[in-house]
Amino acid sequence: MARERRDRGDGDSRDNALVDFVVKIRRSACVVKGGRRFSFNALVVVGDKRGRVSYGYGKANEVPPAVEKAIKEGEGNVGRSKKVAVRGSTIPHRVIGKYGASKVILVPAGPGTGVKAGPGVREVLQACGISNILSKVHGSTNPLNLVKATLNGLAQLRTKEDVARLRGVAL
Repeated sequence: MARERRDRGDGDSRDNALVDFVVKIRRSACVVKGGRRFSFNALVVVGDKRGRVSYGYGKANEVPPAVEKAIKEGEGNVGRSKKVAVRGSTIPHRVIGKYGASKVILVPAGPGTGVKAGPGVREVLQACGISNILSKVHGSTNPLNLVKATLNGLAQLRTKEDVARLRGVAL
């Protein structure tokens, strides 16, 4: 479930298009005197399909306001996020992202492979603009931890030029 959003800006609207994916909606109940009172939590991933991606987490008494809060938080975080080093439609090298008890292994794949990933990881990779990748999850499959572990892995990516500059050698 992806929706394309456009920022309100002076530039070309094509450059500012953001896509959001609803990863998980959870219902929690509080038992009160008259019965149960329900509230909802929404986890949303927001990206521009050009290497910038973030997540938002919103809570409300109804589902639509929870999703809107999460999208608003995610859009605010996208501007502050670092651009992911993407080589074509895949990543430059194998990487392991960790968060809490979740571990996500991301492996580059050839053209035509598609996004081989489970829920949580798939939405982050699609919002980032990666279309050919393999992934494997070890440990906890909590959606929030998977999203954070995937973002951690993407933040570790380096291009050949970055590594050469850091080492002080010429290619």
